[in-house]
Amino acid sequence: MRMNVDTDSVLVPLSLFIAVGYHVFLWNSFKHNPSRTSLGIDSSKRKSWFRDIKEGDDKTGMLAVQSLRNKKMVTILTASISILILLSLAAVTNNAFKATHLFTNGNDIVFGSRNPKIFVLKYATASLLLAVSFFFSSLSVSYLMDANFLINAIAKKHVGDCDCGYELATGTVSFREYTRLVLERGFFMAMVGNRVMCVSVPLLLWMFGPLPVFASSVGLVWVLYQFDFPSMAKISVFK
Repeated sequence: MRMNVDTDSVLVPLSLFIAVGYHVFLWNSFKHNPSRTSLGIDSSKRKSWFRDIKEGDDKTGMLAVQSLRNKKMVTILTASISILILLSLAAVTNNAFKATHLFTNGNDIVFGSRNPKIFVLKYATASLLLAVSFFFSSLSVSYLMDANFLINAIAKKHVGDCDCGYELATGTVSFREYTRLVLERGFFMAMVGNRVMCVSVPLLLWMFGPLPVFASSVGLVWVLYQFDFPSMAKISVFK
């Protein structure tokens, strides 16, 4: 008697748990021991770089704007890739559904369930993550554009200008601190958009079965670990 195993309900949630659990671990490491992570190192370097921007120094302000341009281009590329894949999924979903009969003789353990509801769920989850990635990347571009303007305003500050107007309006932080917060938010939104797009890649492979989802999730976490924990990854490689 053949035993049917629903691999979709086992491997796919396990793959999502691995990806989400890794990012929870990354965020916890970033908050409590930022020097271990590349995110913490980059954030510390950005704060030091921002403090070196002098008021009234046009050359420093222009260099800052040019430095942010590369990050903005990468974020725009992430948003473009996300929306293009999302539109492609919408275009091929109907044809892919008609081609499911090609796998009717396949093993359910390998190809997973061929239930129409599961098929819709495969594309819906991937489409949702891609839409979220596009949303956060778009927000990041907006924040980075504001940061460009605000940094340039700091660099071109004239003698006699003060932060009084902003401080009276908010009662909390100065204009310079507000600019730094906008800059950090832009980089944070870009990171979230990029990571959500990365997590959506294994779900795109779900159309080939749950096994590619699990294998790609494990591979994705291993690759991201090499980037996120550079010192620990170097030790593990050369150990």
